[in-house]
Amino acid sequence: MNRTKRKIFETSMDLFAKKGYDATSIEEITSIVGIAKGTLYYHFSSKEEILAFLILEGMKLLKHSLELKARMANTFEEKIQAIILVEVKVVDKYENLINLVMNEFCGDGKRNESCRKCIYECVDVIENVLIEGIDKGEIKDCDTRTTAFEIFGIICSGVMLRYENKKNINIAETAKKFSNIIINGILK
Repeated sequence: MNRTKRKIFETSMDLFAKKGYDATSIEEITSIVGIAKGTLYYHFSSKEEILAFLILEGMKLLKHSLELKARMANTFEEKIQAIILVEVKVVDKYENLINLVMNEFCGDGKRNESCRKCIYECVDVIENVLIEGIDKGEIKDCDTRTTAFEIFGIICSGVMLRYENKKNINIAETAKKFSNIIINGILK
């Protein structure tokens, strides 16, 4: 991604998360980025395309990171710790993206459906780890889908923790706290 496209990406993500998609205009994006509308349209055909790109690329990165770290770990506990650490890092670094996706989760529109699909794909990775943990006898039998959503949601709540504290979170410490709560609740 070239520098201009990245700046459009980051500015749009910030504005969409803070103001909402509908309240953000193309003019506002181009003004902040410091480019003409034609330059923006060279990279993206519409505001909707910018949003779709943000959601798909950002959440694809999260999903692939979750899969990679889970695959590299051996035990269920290591897999869950790795997943939690990845998600905490993403929530910390890409807070605006997570806010955006969570804000667009509900509704009947195409972008709402896209956000749900992206979240479901991340939850699928967590659920597969849970299923594997149950099959190996490492964790209690549970409703894996609900538990996977709970894990994903608990970690996304890290965004709220940042807002409450009005400062950066300690990633390792936060991941460890989440890991302890989650793992203690589902280990045999």
